[in-house]
Amino acid sequence: MPDREPLIRVENVHQRFGDNHVLRGVTMDVYEGETLLLLGGSGGGKSVLMKHFLGLLSPLEGKVWVKGTDISRMSERQLGPVRKMMGMMFQNGALFDSMTVGQNIAFPLLESGLKDEKEIERLVTESLEIVRLPGQEDKMPADLSGGMRKRVALARAIVDKPACVLYDEPHAGLDPITADSIDHLVKCLQRDHGMTNVIVTHEMRSVFRIADRIVFLKTGQIYWEGTPEELQASEDPELKNFVEGDSGGEW
Repeated sequence: MPDREPLIRVENVHQRFGDNHVLRGVTMDVYEGETLLLLGGSGGGKSVLMKHFLGLLSPLEGKVWVKGTDISRMSERQLGPVRKMMGMMFQNGALFDSMTVGQNIAFPLLESGLKDEKEIERLVTESLEIVRLPGQEDKMPADLSGGMRKRVALARAIVDKPACVLYDEPHAGLDPITADSIDHLVKCLQRDHGMTNVIVTHEMRSVFRIADRIVFLKTGQIYWEGTPEELQASEDPELKNFVEGDSGGEW
């Protein structure tokens, strides 16, 4: 997308945990307003790479820019404004079981210092409407289905109006119909609210439905990148095996 400025730029990023060299010189861009999917097998480095976008991890080598600012060596305090631009939807939702739905969604607003109760209430209500769960503020997470928990987690991720939402396996544990509803919300956020989406997933149906661009990671390196149409047309045997669900354990 050469006509757009990258929201996130990663250049030659390396990361290692002990003897495990998880990222090996990854270079890539995430463009404003796109839905980018990160694919690859378990241990390929997808979630670790995503943590660098938030500054949760600092690269051993290389740099990460967000909106043109190098965040690679920022302190926790300096990272505050950067993280305000990002929302994160975790794989299992990561809701606080002792809090109501409304309190869960309001949590990042309170953490950022917002004290106006009416404004907090307005933003929580608006987020629940966006994810198609109006009027659920007083329910507890234990009373929700798996799909509803995921949507509440998404409402919390977008309540602060981030520029970008990061999703770690948002389809995990969901039936196809509920997974489709998550995909619909992702595209609505992109189309109606101008949000950038970066998604780690193994759900191939979703890949071909919602991705603008795909980046494949293999053993900590970018193996391939392109559009869903290019992925479908690829004759590369490893890509074909992955798409057809037969990775041979090599990813």
